Amino acid sequence: MGDGQKADGARIAVFDVGKTNVKLSAMTLDGVLVESLSVHNEVRPGPPWRQHDLNGISDWLFGSLATLCRHHPLEKVVGTGHGSAGVLVNADPDETCALPMIDYEQDLPPAIRDGYAPLSGDFFDRGSSIMLKAAHQARQLYWMQQVDPERVAQARWYLGLPQYWAWRLSGVPSAETTILSAQSHLWNNVRKQWSPIVAGQGWQRLMPPFHPAWETLGPIRHDLAHRHGIPERLSVLTGGHDSSLNLYRYQAAGMRDACVISTGTWIVGMCAATPLDQLDENRGMVLNSDVTGRPVGGVLTMGGREFSHVAGQGVAGQGQEGTAADAALVSLLIERGSFALPSFGDDDGLFPGSAGRGRFEGPPAETPAERKALAVLYAALLTVECIDVLNEYGLVALDGTFLRDPLYATLVAALRPHAETVYNLDAYGTASGAALLGEHETRDTPAPIAVSLPTAFAGDREALAAYAQRWRELAKRNNLQQGKTSKRNDR
Repeated sequence: MGDGQKADGARIAVFDVGKTNVKLSAMTLDGVLVESLSVHNEVRPGPPWRQHDLNGISDWLFGSLATLCRHHPLEKVVGTGHGSAGVLVNADPDETCALPMIDYEQDLPPAIRDGYAPLSGDFFDRGSSIMLKAAHQARQLYWMQQVDPERVAQARWYLGLPQYWAWRLSGVPSAETTILSAQSHLWNNVRKQWSPIVAGQGWQRLMPPFHPAWETLGPIRHDLAHRHGIPERLSVLTGGHDSSLNLYRYQAAGMRDACVISTGTWIVGMCAATPLDQLDENRGMVLNSDVTGRPVGGVLTMGGREFSHVAGQGVAGQGQEGTAADAALVSLLIERGSFALPSFGDDDGLFPGSAGRGRFEGPPAETPAERKALAVLYAALLTVECIDVLNEYGLVALDGTFLRDPLYATLVAALRPHAETVYNLDAYGTASGAALLGEHETRDTPAPIAVSLPTAFAGDREALAAYAQRWRELAKRNNLQQGKTSKRNDR
């Protein structure tokens, strides 16, 4: 905790539920982190499926919230989380869930996978392709209904993850546009209506009323506050999707149409200016929403895991401390024609048919330093591909773990020389965006945000541009050849 003046600036608690870790942070209303607590998000084996320990998280949350309220004069609490989680609950917020929350990395039984696909609607109903494993709230609810139709019939609400925690805290159920537009397959954000699967499966009664992410649902429940020593003055906001709230902090700062590229395990691109008719689900493109309900074009690719594969064993990864990539080695790799070609992950990402077919071409990058340089170059190329498919030629803001290597932003900027690229080094962008919801209705000036311009690329820009063009050609040719081989093998 900082000095007294800084501590007194914290007015809102942000509860951020990630796939691996859960964080509770005391923030100022302009998005500055003051204090943060965290715990591992445990996954248990089941049966009937791998599941998150919501009871354990709730004990930790309520106790930690009481702790932060003793340290800071908090007035509000808001939740955020990933979109691949739905929680089926009964009417009482203190009861155990109707069925355990499904871990979205759980493999699907073939009957669930095959039975769900024809029910899922068109692209705008889904907001994405049908993704791997147990992603999508609608598919999770379908699975629950097939396994235990009686409990589903007796349940009261099906809630997105941030709204589940808002309900636990306030007792008020809510639906919210950013979480439902994060590939839940439940909500068509273009037509502003429930997807056909909701009526088709008789789920209308499980869908709560809509509330915007910034709305105050009510005060914390009296009995909960009394039980855990949490001040009863604390008000509970609806909350929203993590990547959408990270986008919101740029929008709140006046960058309404900026293309935001967030990096980590996934490269997540979001741009409200992308024409909807250019979204291609076969290239990792998705349809999200901003907090006002405006459709937002998006793209997803598992860049972090690809980075780790290209960098190799013993090399600090994209989210780890380590020696920065050497710009001279990048120039050497370009001169040699050493390429890493997609995709090394389990999904196709931007290149249809490429999953698990990544390969290296040209003289190999042999030393750890060369592999690190090739990985950063590969990550920059993937990022620019994301920007290009979003049809974005204006301002691009980079954030996330890739920026720990300064050369990443430099290469992205050099690969798009006629447009503006900025970056943000804050490590808590989602929490900042969530905190800014606390003044959404009263903010009359842009929220502060610290962005910087990348340093200029010291190498040969023409050689870099030619290398990037060749990389695209090889990537597409590689995928076409692999696809033909796969078809021959299937005969």
